[in-house]
Amino acid sequence: MHHFYPKKIVEAVGRRLEELAARYARIVVVYGDCGTAGALEPILERHKAIGLRGPHCYEMFAGSMEFERLSEEQPATFFLTDWLVRNFERAVLRGLGLDRYPDLKPTYFQHYTHLLYLAQFPTEGLREKALEIAAYLELPLEVRAVGLGELESRLTELVEVAA
Repeated sequence: MHHFYPKKIVEAVGRRLEELAARYARIVVVYGDCGTAGALEPILERHKAIGLRGPHCYEMFAGSMEFERLSEEQPATFFLTDWLVRNFERAVLRGLGLDRYPDLKPTYFQHYTHLLYLAQFPTEGLREKALEIAAYLELPLEVRAVGLGELESRLTELVEVAA
């Protein structure tokens, strides 16, 4: 939920690592950079924790090469994941205050031209909810079943390094 405020990611991870550092010899943190502009890295180093390689989950689910291609071809894309589809109302509508200030919607979303749902575990219910989100955002929806993408292999790498 801290993704709209990346500084909170750094603070929350730092607090959690403080709590766990005395109990574990090696800690794996499953966050990409997630908008922290590199601020998470020194926290991980201080606690000798290992972080997940990559900028964010969209790149991990799509795969680095595909995400780069998408970013170049369709730079004004709003991405969804299973989690974000399930939690759109809480994370986006309430999280950005659109439930209280619906007139902010054009300000937040005016520059987006595409909506891409990177489905990890596609279901008809999630697809229908993604269609509702697309209607709300007034954007064309594309759904891609990507599974865990590169996340699984990156997690495997982390576990092997931590061992």
